[in-house]
Formats: sequence, structure tokens, C-alpha cells
Amino acid sequence: MSPLQQIIAAHRRGEPAGLYSVCCSHPVVLRAAMQVAARYDTVLLVEATSNQVDQFGGYTGMTPPQFRDYVHELAREHGFALERLVLGGDHLGPNAWQALDAATAMRHAEVLIAAYAAAGFHKIHLDCSMRCADDPQFLSDDVIAERSARLCVVAEAAAADAGLPPPVYVIGTEVPIPGGEANLAQAGAVTAPQAARRTLDVHRKAFMDRDLHAAWRRVIAMVVQPGVDFDHSHIQHYDAAQAAELSAFVAGQPGIVFEAHSTDYQRESALHQMVRDHFAILKVGPAATFALREGLMALCRIEEELVPAGQTSRLMQVLDEAMLSQPRHWAKHYSGSSAEQRLLRRYGLSDRCRYYWGEPPVVAAVDKLVANLDRLEIPLSLLSQHLPEQYLEVLQGQLPARANALLEHKIGRLLAQYARACNRNAAQDAAAHAGSAAAIC
Repeated sequence: MSPLQQIIAAHRRGEPAGLYSVCCSHPVVLRAAMQVAARYDTVLLVEATSNQVDQFGGYTGMTPPQFRDYVHELAREHGFALERLVLGGDHLGPNAWQALDAATAMRHAEVLIAAYAAAGFHKIHLDCSMRCADDPQFLSDDVIAERSARLCVVAEAAAADAGLPPPVYVIGTEVPIPGGEANLAQAGAVTAPQAARRTLDVHRKAFMDRDLHAAWRRVIAMVVQPGVDFDHSHIQHYDAAQAAELSAFVAGQPGIVFEAHSTDYQRESALHQMVRDHFAILKVGPAATFALREGLMALCRIEEELVPAGQTSRLMQVLDEAMLSQPRHWAKHYSGSSAEQRLLRRYGLSDRCRYYWGEPPVVAAVDKLVANLDRLEIPLSLLSQHLPEQYLEVLQGQLPARANALLEHKIGRLLAQYARACNRNAAQDAAAHAGSAAAIC
């Protein structure tokens, strides 16, 4: 069994185990994730999405082999063992080509999934839920499942041809909008157990119809809506009572768990509860880059106090200029007046500014910010004012007052919540202790 299968098997045995998936390509976030995985002795699962990385480069400019090499190089630089690093592909299907007819879009999707599987992406989310240009308005479960099974055939062959272990799969389509909703009024209700059963049944049949018996045994999870989501300013928090029937359903399905998307900004206690309730794969993305943006803004405030005005990086202004000059990643998401849009561009929980950190002017401004600060000794008083949690670690001699170290620590505090929920699950342990006490009584 692969490391992911071993963790799912441990969870199904009742152990307080789960997986957290870091859906991000930013090097500072990935370095922070490696530190957290090393500290908590967890597998590090890093996922790329179909619009982020594809055979044409996606919005990162990277193909699947290039993304693999990029993450592996970061791991080598950081001294993180590649054996503990697992790559995954999210929403793999015709997502990026919905404007094309289904036949053309699915041909692109086949090339996409073959590239991911051949590059060693071990965890594959088969997602054919989106309609293409000549599809009816609503796709049937059977069509979605048949298309997913078709892509599974391609993934199996590509991994085998590359001499790689066969992938593990995630199925299911009831996914919150990537990056959060425009408004939480659009957020989905908790998936009904009947709908989850239907998804499982139609996918099983589609796999069997294509003689994918071995691949079906490697389906480790199903995506559902557990009742968590966020929009630009609000968070829909996990309610264990509302998800109880759905949790009970998967408890009766051997070998699989639920995968929860858009878990960003949940309370840590909720993350523990979700893993306990078999939402045992937790996806996080925008919250990590939101923490990155907060950290960079705090460093900009420190820079403004220490560096002459004409020599500062002007990072936040440069970032907003990049967003205004290329509005495609935020314009249809942020409504309101120009002042309201400005606040959302900078502070929105959906963190649409994450698409711009790779723009050359923004990269140059970040580099200048880091260089400016690393030439100086940052006064403790400024750290206390702008990065108080990191100040405490610097004060104890546990953290150098260097720009990237401060950023990685800030992001790591966020990701550590997921590691604890998946590796030191307080909610599951408490439930086990309560059960033992009840048995004794």
C-alpha cells in the first residue's frame, strides 16, 4: 500500500489519522509546509489543480513534470525526504476547456491526466462534473461517472508505461467553488447521504464497465459537501450535528473516507471534528496564501519605518497595480464600488491576489522587500507591533528575525492546525476516552 492508503486504512481502523492537502505552488508556503510535516512527522501531500498546472502550462506556467521537478527541488534544498512527499492532481477533467465541445474538451482532459500520472502524481481527483459547450445544462451522474472512468483508464496506462506505482483516486463532484464563493448564500448544503450513495454507486458501475476492478480498490475518498465554505468576508463553519447522517453513511462504506474542500479558515477544533467524522482528507489553499499576504504586509509596515521612502519596495502598491492591469483573476468575483473592490483585492478571504505573486514586477518587489530588511536588524519593538507571534519566538531564540523565516513561521502556524487534526486528533482521542469511560461505568 502507498503511504496515503496506509493512512486511510489506519483511519478506518479507528486511529486518529487523516491527511491534509496543501493546494499551493508558492515556494514560501511549500517550505513552511515542509517544516510542519517534519515537525509533526506527517506525510506532505501537495496538490496542483487543473487550471494551475496543465499540458499548456496553466496559470503557473508549469506542466506536470515541471511542477514535480519544482517541488522536488524545494524539498532537496530544504532537506525534506522525497519519500514523505506525495503529489496530487485536483479537479482533473475538462474544467479548463468548458467553452469547447465535450469531445474536444475530453481529449484535452485525457492528455492532461496522462501528463499528471506519467509525472508521478499519485493522488488523482477525477472530476468531470462541469458541463462543456454542447452539453445539457445539467450533467447526469451517469455521464459524470462514465467520463471519470474514461480518464481513469488513461491514468492507469500512463502510470504503468512510466514504470510508476498505480495512482490512488478520489471521486465525487459536490465541491465548493475553488477559492470560495462569491457569496455564502450560494454555498451548498451538507450532501445528503442518498446523493453520496448515488455518486458511489454510479462510479462503481462505470469503473466495472471498463474493467477497472483494481483501480476501484484504489479509490480512497469521495468529495462531498460537509457544510464548510467561505466567501470574501464570511466563513461557514463546520456543524458536526448537521453532518452526522453523512458521516454515518461513510462509516458503513469500507476502505474510503470523505475529502473536504474549502476547509480554509475553519477553527482548529472543527478540523479535529471533521477528521473524527471521516472527512479525513482536508484541503487547504487560500488560507495559506492569505497568511503569506498578511506576513508580507506586516513586513512592508516594518520596512516603511526603517527604510527611506524612495528606497522601499512599495510591494502592496505594486501588487495592486498588477491586479488592476490584469483583472481577469478577480474582476468577476469582486463587485461593489471601486473602494469596496480595493478592500477585497487586498483583504478578501478568497485571496484572489494569490494569482499575482508570480508576476515579474511583484516578484521583484518581494525580492527588494526581503533584501531591504535582511540588510538591517529589525528592532524587537517593531516585530512585537507587526508580527507579535513571531516576536515571541524571536525573543526565545527559536526563530531568526529574517524576512523569509518570519513568513514561513507565520504560514506554518496555520498549517500546523491541519497537521494536529490529522496526526494528533484531539476530538477522536476525546471520543475514544469518553467511550472507554462509558464502558467502565
